[in-house]
Amino acid sequence: MSNLILVLVGAALVNNVVLSQFLGLCPFLGVSKQVKTAFSMGMAVVFVIGIASAVASLIYSFILVPLDLTFLQTIVFILVIAGLVQFVEMFLKKSSPALYQALGVYLPLITTNCAVLGVALTNVQKEYDFVTSVVNGVGTACGFTIAIVIMAGIRERLALDKVAKPLQGMPIVLFAAALMAIAFSGFAGLI
Repeated sequence: MSNLILVLVGAALVNNVVLSQFLGLCPFLGVSKQVKTAFSMGMAVVFVIGIASAVASLIYSFILVPLDLTFLQTIVFILVIAGLVQFVEMFLKKSSPALYQALGVYLPLITTNCAVLGVALTNVQKEYDFVTSVVNGVGTACGFTIAIVIMAGIRERLALDKVAKPLQGMPIVLFAAALMAIAFSGFAGLI
């Protein structure tokens, strides 16, 4: 049990997928303008990464390894992720059209979000079992959600403040992201 907690905390804070591995930057920078939208994107990523970790682990363990087809892992994982994102997109379109519109083009971008594929490949590389794979996936997605929500809060505050003309827009966002990455590096001594 303590090993799973270490994996969860390590994935969310110490090895934050956005701030220490620099994966998933497109939605991190694109959807982080409002906290509500950022949180919704984070929840969609939690769902996709959690389910993708479970399905990818099962497919890898019970199909690819026994059939000696491990060289196909990247292609198979991409197909699994694409299918899950399509499912989330259809679900949000039917159940929450406003959220679907707010996420816009960034929802299909979860398919190409390298963080999702990175988690599946990391689980295989570290030889995690099924439960550890799911915990690592959920921890990584929670870390993504934490980072994107914090960035959205910072961007909402920056919209109300006066920012020097040369720093307005993306430059100040990148400065904020760099400072967040430095702050999150402080968690390195946690585990």
